[in-house]
Order: sequence, then C-alpha cells, then structure tokens
Amino acid sequence: MTRRNPLKLLFYLCLVIVVALIGYKVYLNFFKQDFEALHSGQVERIHQRTPPGEGIRFAVVGNINNSVGIFERRFIPELNQAGLDFLVSAGNAVSGGGEDKYRALYGTLSHLEIPYLLTFGAHEYEDFGSFRFYDHFGPHFYSIRTGNTRLIFLDSTGKTPWRWQIRWLRDLLAHDTSNAQILFVGHPLLKPQTPILFDGEEDYLQPEAFRQALMQLVKEQDIDLVLSANLSLYDEQEIDGTPYITTGGAGGLVLNTEESFYHYVDVSVSPNGEVQHQMKRLEVGQHPLWKRLEGFWFFIYSLFYTGFLNFILIVSVFVAITIKLYQVIFIGKDYYPDYDLDPTPWLEKPLRVAMFTNNYLPFIGGVPISIERLRNGLEQLGDSILVVAPKYRDQSDQEDAVVRVPSLLAMGEKREFRLANIFLARIRKQVRAFRPDVIHLHHPFWLGSLGLFMARQLGVPAIYTYHTRLEHYAHFVPLPGMLFRNLISHALIKRFANRCDGVIVPTYSTEEYLRMIGVTTPTFVQPTGIEYQRFQSVEKADVDALRNKLGLTNEKVFISVARLSNEKNIDFMIEAIDRLRKETSVPFRFLMIGDGHQRDRLQKKIESLGLASHFTLAGAVQPEEMALWYNLGDAFLFASKSETQGMVILEAMSAGLPVVAVRASGIEDVVRDGLNGYKTPENQARWLEKARQLLEDDALRAELSDKARSFAADYSIEQFARDVRGIYATSLAARQKRH
Repeated sequence: MTRRNPLKLLFYLCLVIVVALIGYKVYLNFFKQDFEALHSGQVERIHQRTPPGEGIRFAVVGNINNSVGIFERRFIPELNQAGLDFLVSAGNAVSGGGEDKYRALYGTLSHLEIPYLLTFGAHEYEDFGSFRFYDHFGPHFYSIRTGNTRLIFLDSTGKTPWRWQIRWLRDLLAHDTSNAQILFVGHPLLKPQTPILFDGEEDYLQPEAFRQALMQLVKEQDIDLVLSANLSLYDEQEIDGTPYITTGGAGGLVLNTEESFYHYVDVSVSPNGEVQHQMKRLEVGQHPLWKRLEGFWFFIYSLFYTGFLNFILIVSVFVAITIKLYQVIFIGKDYYPDYDLDPTPWLEKPLRVAMFTNNYLPFIGGVPISIERLRNGLEQLGDSILVVAPKYRDQSDQEDAVVRVPSLLAMGEKREFRLANIFLARIRKQVRAFRPDVIHLHHPFWLGSLGLFMARQLGVPAIYTYHTRLEHYAHFVPLPGMLFRNLISHALIKRFANRCDGVIVPTYSTEEYLRMIGVTTPTFVQPTGIEYQRFQSVEKADVDALRNKLGLTNEKVFISVARLSNEKNIDFMIEAIDRLRKETSVPFRFLMIGDGHQRDRLQKKIESLGLASHFTLAGAVQPEEMALWYNLGDAFLFASKSETQGMVILEAMSAGLPVVAVRASGIEDVVRDGLNGYKTPENQARWLEKARQLLEDDALRAELSDKARSFAADYSIEQFARDVRGIYATSLAARQKRH
C-alpha cells in the first residue's frame, strides 16, 4: 500500500482554499445585499411599536465590538424574548470603522426581531468610518421622539464641533414637550468610581469644555438619564439627580470581574415620564474551543466584507504558500555543488566590485582593516573597487572610489557606531553609475541591506562576508539580551545570508555555525589576509625607540589588540594579570592596544587594583604602525569570545608572537595547541598557567615563536585577494547559468 505524501495533500488543500476564497468574494460582491440609511427605517418601526403618549421599554448595550460569539449568540436571543420595544447601542457597536466591520455588524443586527438605533462612538469613527456610518445608518447626531420620550444622540468623537451640538441641543430642549429626555453620548462624561487599568483622558468625553457645558445643560434641562459606552464595565453615578451610566459589556474585551462583565441596561419610561432602569447581567461561559472557532470564523467573515486590498492580501498569502509547496514537492533539488561551473571568463577580465559596510577607516576595527586589505589586493590584480561607507569627521579628504554616506545617528560614547542615511537617492545613483559586476556586503543590516537591494535591482551577485558574531553585541541593543541573542541575531543572519548568492566565512567553525542556524546559501571558507611581509621588515632601531618611549627596560611584554568593549572580555585579562604579577618574579608589562566606550571604566579598575605599572591601556594605533607594536612584544594574550577569525592573532603570529587565547569560534581554527600557542577554556587559572609558561620559559617561547611565524606565512593578502576573486567569478558563473 503506497503512502500519501502529506505535503502534496497540503498543496492541493491550498489550491482548494484559493478557489473557495475567490468564489466567496464573488458571492459577497455580487449577491450580498447592500444597505444604506438604516436609521430611517428603524425609526419608522419604533414609531409603529410606541404610539404617542404611551410608555416605552428598551435595552441599551455598549461595546458590541462586532462580537459574533457573545452578542449574536447570547444577547440577541435574550433581547428578542424580553418584550422590548427596541434596542439602542450606546457606542462601539463595531470594532473599527472599516467597511468590513460595518457589514459584519449589519449581518449581526439582522438577527434582531426588534428595531435598533446606534450612537456614533469612537470605533464607529476610526479608520475613516464616519462617512460609512453616515452612509449606512444616518447622521452622526440626531434626535427622535417615541411614545412620550425624547431620545437624543450626540457625536462625542470630535467629528462634529461640540459648540454646534450644545447650541442645537439647547434649542431642541427649549421647545420639547416630552415627559422624559434620555441622552446618549459615546464617550463617558465621568470616570468610574472604581479605578481601571490603562484608561486615558481620550477614553472620556473631550474637550473638558464640552464635558462641563454638557453637564451644565443636563442639570438645567433636568435630563432624566445619560448613557455612554467606550469602557468595558458597568458604572453608575448620580449628579444633581441625573444618573450617568457607562455600559460596555455587550461583547467587547470584558474581564469577568466585579466591575467588568457581560450585561445590558433595561430602561422603561411610564406614560407620565417616570424613568426607571435596571442592569441585567448575563452569565457567559463559552467553551474555549468553541470560542476559538467562532473567533476564526469572524475573522474570515469580516475580512471578506472589506475592499479588494484585504482580499488580494489573503489570496496572495495562499498563492505564495502554494508556490512554495510546489517548489518543495515537484521541483527536483540537487544539494551538491555544481562542478560544471566555469569561472574562467570572469577570472580573465577586470571586475568591478562595490562594497557596502557599516564602518570603515578611519574607524579602527577588524572589519575596516579587512576591507581595506581586500580592496588593496583586488586593485593590485587590476579590479576596480567602490566602497560605500559612513562619513566620519576625521576622514581623509583625498579618497578615491569611496562613497561617504552622512549619518542619521551616531552611537557609543565615542560615537564610533554610525547609522548612515541609506535613504539618499545619490547613493543609489553613484552605485548604478559605477556599474558593478559584484556587490560585496560586510554587514547583514542597514548599509548591507541597501547593498543587497541594489544587487537585486542591478541583477548582479551579492556576496556577504560574515565578519561579526552579532549575538555578542546584545549590550548595544535596547532589547532584552537573551531575546537578541537567541532570536533576533541568529534569525537576522540566517535570513540575510539566504538572500545572498554566496557567503564568505573565515573559518570552518564559523561555517558550521551558519549551517546550524539554517543558512543554505553556498558558503566559502576564506580567511582574511594579513600583510605578512610588513611584519618581517620592521627595523630593530624603531622597536628600541618605541620601547624607550613607553619606558620599557628589560621586562617581557605581553601584547593584546581589541576594542575596549564588553564582548572582548578585557576584565578577564585584567584580573588574570593581577594574579600573575603576584605569582611570578619575572618582570613584565601588558600593553592593551585599542580604544572603545569601556576605556574609562577599565582604567579605573586597573588603578583600583594597583596594576598601573603592569597593565597599560595604550589606546588606538594606526594600522600602518601596528607591525612595529607587535614586534615590541614577546607573546600575545587574548580572551575575546566574539571573533569569527581573530585576524589580530594571525598578525601577532606574523611578528613571531606565540598566542594564549580563550577557546571560541575563530580561535579554534588558527591557534594550534602546542604549535603556535595555547587555547584554553574560559577558565582564568588555566589561561593564566599558559601565559605564565610563555613568560618564564624562554626556550619554549622561542620554539613557539618560530612556528607561529611560519604558520602565518600562508595568509598573505595577495593570496587572499586571488581567492576572493575566485569566489566572485564562481558566483557570476552560477548566476549566468541560473538566468
């Protein structure tokens, strides 16, 4: 017996749903009756049921909010059997002013066996609902006389000027001979006696002058009863002999508490004008499953009464699902690399490459330095490069082929992180004029997103280099740290990488991470190049001069290079060095190269530990001077866990410095334990033990130094540029084959 493919069944189910929805829309638009000026017909029905001079009895409900499950199924049957003359909504009969909500309400009210009138409230007004109310029901404020009672409906939304309504009401009451007057106004005039959560001034009648004028008029004219909605509760207060009632329990967001519950108000007026009212509470307890099914049905019911926008939206969703399922089920997939791709045509001609980055020189960091090295290497191979990067205050005035983008916002204590204005049209014009063959993205958001958009616009491959572990930068984001680490950062990288044509990662451990989070784009492991020869050509006299400048004598020197930021784990090293100076007799100095927003805090910590003679924050050093500083050292210490490659480690090895680092992605692939250094868990005692070995054992340090220098020799910028150029050519060949 053959098993059915569940995905195939789901595919055909989606097709059936799309056809059914289109048919339902045709039914609603061509076979469903339209409606207009309903109040005129309802008033006629009310007059027929309540002859002049007789008493009347009616129900008042508030906050129906299009409730099918509660109002239609629980309220309407009870109201139909209560012997009432008619029904009045005190406001918020709809959950919004859209056409769908009005049509849904019309369907609900059609189940009533008694006539009804609506007050123009806050929900009737929103979403451009005022003209729909006028078209479907009638004026926003009006009055009728039924039996011996005058019913007055005001507009509390601000659509009608309140002074005009006060003048109209004063004139109306001056000539009215009814035995009773009852006023309906959507927004309450009084705050409830019991405080409620999350209410605001906008929930009550505004402005204050309108409220005061109306209450004064109610007092002068001795109006018998004032009814409002807009709050999901029941509240009754008496002011100068007139009851003010807020009723909002006909189906909205009722809390089922002592103040907020399902109810309506039963109002009766005797022939001589005596007004009585009684609150009728309904005990409503729906089964959760039934409530969910009714909620889903109401969503469909109301959604397809609206215009074509919502219709197209929902159909598009199902069509997209159908197409996706079709691709998954019926289109053959080959997950192996395409070995028939021929990148040769692109390797034999100069390429034009546009690079998009959120930081660049003169900002000092691993990403800007990596970009600059790649740029120089590609230009030496004959390619043309255009860099799109933020504008900095101290940038060079003589820059070729760099598009500087003004910043919308600068963040960090030293304003090192800049949010460039990606909305400038001239940026897109300059990139188009450059006519790139490839767009290389160095960040998965902001300018990176603009670069991806431009690649799609221009029909060229988008290559993304994964430089940065975003989850370690949660402290820069105004969101809960775990939320950012576990959801946003991984999801952002996955989504961005899967929209690119290729992803470059510096190490195999980083490639493994991308596969684990679901990246399916072709991935190329390509370590960033280093200027190896520059580290070999440093003059000893220059090193000695720098030692004298820094006040160094015969002590050993530890070097570290990192931005002074939380994710670089500087505190770990400060505390370890504090222990080391107490455990060894060998004189040493630790030089921490780099700057950042944590500098002042770290300096205070160093001073509080009395560590200033051993641990020095050297500040930022220009890239062209780094080779000299590395050659100053005897070993390189590192504790960061946020690296994707640890380019500074390779630079240190180029200068012959053995490394002690904390195990992390990026470190794992370049530090070979016992060969060019040591890697330890984030355990201070074990990390310190290895640092002490390199400090005290000159022979071991010399052996690891030679091996570190040899290891780094394989990471030249020239080879780096050639390899990246090969990735560009492969991606161009793949795009040509696809299209």
